[in-house]
Amino acid sequence: MGVQKDRVKFNVGGRVMETTSTTLANAGRNSMFGAMFDENWNLITNTESERFIDRNPDCFGVLLDLLRTGELHVPPNIPEKLLYREALYYGLLDHVRAAKWGPFDGNRLRLSCSMQGQAPGDGTAIRAGPDGGCCVAHGSMVHVYDWMLEEHPPLNLDYQRVNDVGWVDSDNVVIGVSERLGRGDGGMGLFSSHTGELRYKFHVCHENQVKSYTAGALSFSSDYKIFSSCKGRSNEYGVGVWDQVTGKQIDFFYEPLGWSLGDADKLQWLEGSNCLLVATMFPRKDNCYISLLDFREKRMVWCWSDVGAPFAVDEKRVRDAIAMEDNSSICVVNEFEDLGFMDLRSSAATSIRWSSRSRLMKGKMPEEPCYPKLALHAGQLFSSMNDCISVFCGPEWVLTSRLRRSYGGSICDFSIGGDRLFALHSEENVFDIWETPTPPII
Repeated sequence: MGVQKDRVKFNVGGRVMETTSTTLANAGRNSMFGAMFDENWNLITNTESERFIDRNPDCFGVLLDLLRTGELHVPPNIPEKLLYREALYYGLLDHVRAAKWGPFDGNRLRLSCSMQGQAPGDGTAIRAGPDGGCCVAHGSMVHVYDWMLEEHPPLNLDYQRVNDVGWVDSDNVVIGVSERLGRGDGGMGLFSSHTGELRYKFHVCHENQVKSYTAGALSFSSDYKIFSSCKGRSNEYGVGVWDQVTGKQIDFFYEPLGWSLGDADKLQWLEGSNCLLVATMFPRKDNCYISLLDFREKRMVWCWSDVGAPFAVDEKRVRDAIAMEDNSSICVVNEFEDLGFMDLRSSAATSIRWSSRSRLMKGKMPEEPCYPKLALHAGQLFSSMNDCISVFCGPEWVLTSRLRRSYGGSICDFSIGGDRLFALHSEENVFDIWETPTPPII
């Protein structure tokens, strides 16, 4: 990008302001100001002495200062929502977001705020959106929030209980719900995250007939596929695959005899190996089943189960699992937040190598504990336990940080995305937003 010294004059809503083309070039090619430059970042000559923009001059001044310094300072007389609207007009929303919170780092997270939800009852799931928003499932409803935490119209699919929810992209949300016996409802639907409009439903076909089914855990791949665990009243137990663009079913992996796929708690698409992690955990089933499915060859390429294992106590029961492709392993966690690891390079059934260093909770369990959940993000491992989220780093997964928020009870689910961490509490209808502070500008 060439360094420009040309001064540029704007008349914004009747107020004249002056800047340089170097400052304007900081807005980037996709902004309104990017159109003022040619392909070599030379300012396109304008015959007029000043460029008129019929917008709010106070907000323009704040955004111009953001382009100059990289810092965002909002005067008390400017509502933030007004500034965001103006930033959207100029194509500077990404700059505003980047100035409000920094790149995600689990060891530097700070509690930004807590949101009181609108739905009654315990939360089912929370999912971070790609642009810093989130959606929260409560019973039969899904409440959608944008990155400004403004709530959009809620989603529902025939008012059936929501089992999982996920973002296809910043504009589309998929929800999976339970089948209602005798009604034929249930399944999955794709909705607009902005309007709440149902764009289409995903059907399961078995023996050339459309079947009703319960959609469980969801996962998405980069080549526009949607995966869901499914169970129906006939033989539709397994994992279905649909095209995100057309909504058409393109594959189905039927559940083998003596295994569990249709009741899966978690699905995770592995881009490196082109396989799908499918995990069914206790207590949904009496035993735990974890497998990697290769849809190209229609076979399990790796599997593990605790069937036949002696359990004197419940503490070694697997409550969640996550694949770690960089380490060729699967991490699991039990109800005491002991982390365990299994080697994916071994095709034979392997045992769990429990890591005693990760035992964080001693003493009495709470009266209504939430089962721990796992997440992996940017080389950091996260595990929730009661009202706390632990952060593990390094090749030995050393505990480096703990995030705690006492209000709202135990954490029943959490999710990371859009450089934010969202934590949903079980006892109160509240969720927390954690952000990484922006680094100081020296």
